[in-house]
Amino acid sequence: MRRINGTALIIAALLATIGALAFPVWSYDDRSGTGAANLNASSVATQWGPLSATDRDFLVKVRLAGLWELPAGQQAIERAPSEAVKLAGDHLVVGHTDLDRRARDVAAKLGVELPNQPTEQQQSWLRELTAADGEEYQLKFANLLRAAHGKVFALVAQVRHTTRNSLIRQLASDANQTVLDHITMLERTGFVDFDGLAREAAGASTASPSGPPAPSGVVPQVPVPVTPSGDQSFTSRPVPPTMAPLPQP
Repeated sequence: MRRINGTALIIAALLATIGALAFPVWSYDDRSGTGAANLNASSVATQWGPLSATDRDFLVKVRLAGLWELPAGQQAIERAPSEAVKLAGDHLVVGHTDLDRRARDVAAKLGVELPNQPTEQQQSWLRELTAADGEEYQLKFANLLRAAHGKVFALVAQVRHTTRNSLIRQLASDANQTVLDHITMLERTGFVDFDGLAREAAGASTASPSGPPAPSGVVPQVPVPVTPSGDQSFTSRPVPPTMAPLPQP
């Protein structure tokens, strides 16, 4: 009897150990509060792949960008003293007209409701531009629009990287090209305050800076070029460099 009881205890202990080890595996997908659980809870199924909350937010932000940046571009064409700012305004109008059409088409297919007017902050930016003239107008135009594009650029990259929806992925690719074009044209005006942009970004960050240490004054060792090995042939060409800023009149 003692031998049977001892065997039973050993078996019970083994079963308890196996159960304890297996429980986290069985329950992992059911745990609330995890990133995966939140992603699944906020996503809806579509024929083009899951549509997440971030995907839907991206669609709304693309729409909102066009609702205030397109009229800002039109205003720049009419009121800006310099040709560089007028040209940037032209790019805003053309780019957002096309991107808005694409966003509305995607939203209709995915059943996402889009706004029909800018946010209060965006409307305040338009009022601020309307109240300005001359040099002040050009400075406000370049920096308000450049800051807004820089922020949405980060969202575009995140969505393009993480979305599981093919329609959103294509729209993010289109938006990436449009936003980068607008950033480039705004910087070519020569009015963008890069120090101000850096200070704003630093003020919003809580992470410690990282990267190589500051230069010490000693000439660093020349790095070895990154070059292909072997005798393969290549057909693609490097991306052309960004154009320099236009000279100011």
